Amino acid sequence: MASNTQDFAIMRRILHWRHSCSMGEDTAFIVNDLQNQIGFENGFSSKFKGCKTTTTIGDKTYVIGGGNDESTLSVEVRIFYQATGNWVTPIVLGSKPNACKGFSAISLNDDRILIVKKGRTPDDCILFLEVDTWFVREQKKTRGTEVVAWSKGVMGDAEKPVVISGPSGVGKGTLISMLMKEFPYMFGFSVSHTTRAPRGMEKDGVHYHFTEQSIMDKEIKDGKFVEYASVHGNLYGTSIEAVEVVTDAGKRCILDIDVQGARSVRASSLEAILIFICPPSMKELETRLRSRGTETEEQILKRLRNAEVEMEQGKIIRHF
Repeated sequence: MASNTQDFAIMRRILHWRHSCSMGEDTAFIVNDLQNQIGFENGFSSKFKGCKTTTTIGDKTYVIGGGNDESTLSVEVRIFYQATGNWVTPIVLGSKPNACKGFSAISLNDDRILIVKKGRTPDDCILFLEVDTWFVREQKKTRGTEVVAWSKGVMGDAEKPVVISGPSGVGKGTLISMLMKEFPYMFGFSVSHTTRAPRGMEKDGVHYHFTEQSIMDKEIKDGKFVEYASVHGNLYGTSIEAVEVVTDAGKRCILDIDVQGARSVRASSLEAILIFICPPSMKELETRLRSRGTETEEQILKRLRNAEVEMEQGKIIRHF
């Protein structure tokens, strides 16, 4: 096995090879395409069997790919620190892509890597490896180690998702129902997860994915949520899969998210349009909450207090 110093020297030689593409970014390198040209040492080759790509962002080089069978390419991820010559295997969040027959990798905005898989359908050929997005940085702080996350993202020609936010009882659900009814082929609703109990005629998988606290906690830890927040003592969140189901169908995704969640979406790699819905007045909002007949007096007062705070946050231009 080669030493870290040997690996470092070999990787530095690879980094001198640069290609350009129409996007104006550095493309990734196909490692075994360079082996004959560079003259790999056995130690480096033992780390990298099969076809892989390397993409450099800052002082880190992300090596994606692997597997002994060169007919298909897995999507393992390792990180090479240029300054120290050390290798790290990061925690990988999100849904791991299936093996493919090859792919290209391009750095985007220094916070994610665009992966274009070969021999796949349009709906399944593009995905992203987030390496320094807000979500990944927060996960690194929480876990105290290197983290990357797979996501499909919503970029380019895809319709940007629309986040509908506002105080409880303001009529977000009514507005979304109207959009879905009037434009069924244009919009699709992203069904959120929650740990609260169903109300009245609410159906699991239609109005919300009703789940247990322990299950949702684990899925959040595994990086399966775009955003999540604790609201009125219950967890609410939007899973990556829920958004992908809508976008894969060619529709613009509609999300019903509270103000906390909307801030998380704004800071994430999901390029969304955020809309804040205000009530005609606080008195009218109170009337609507009481007419629902689903909350106790204490819960109504709590929602009204939260609504006042959310109304102030909704005025902040950088959020909406």
